[in-house]
Amino acid sequence: MKLKKLIAAAVFGLLAAGAFAAVDVNKGSAAELDGLPGVGPAMSQRILDARKQGEFKDWADLMARVKGIKAKSAAKLSAAGMTVGGKPFDGAAAPAKAAKDGAAPAAKK
Repeated sequence: MKLKKLIAAAVFGLLAAGAFAAVDVNKGSAAELDGLPGVGPAMSQRILDARKQGEFKDWADLMARVKGIKAKSAAKLSAAGMTVGGKPFDGAAAPAKAAKDGAAPAAKK
C-alpha cells in the first residue's frame, strides 16, 4: 500500500514539475506560450508576430517589441517560466525609463 502512495506521489510530482517547465519565447509554440500563466492567445500571437522579425536578443528587446510586456509583467512571466534565450528576467537589465519629472538618471561610479 505504501508503494502505491509513493508511486502516485512521484507521478504527481513529475506532472506538477512539467506544468511549470520553462518556455523560451524564441522557441515556444503558440500553445506552449499560451499555457503560461499571464499569457493568453492575443499575447502569444503578438510574441509570434514580433518573433518573425528575428529572435529576441534579451528581455529588453522583448519588452520593446511586444506590446503589453513591460518590467512588471516581465517579472511575472519569468516567474511563471518564460525565458528569453534561456535566461529568466532580471529587473536590473530592464531598459531605463525616462523620468517623467525630467530628473536626470543617476551617474555610474
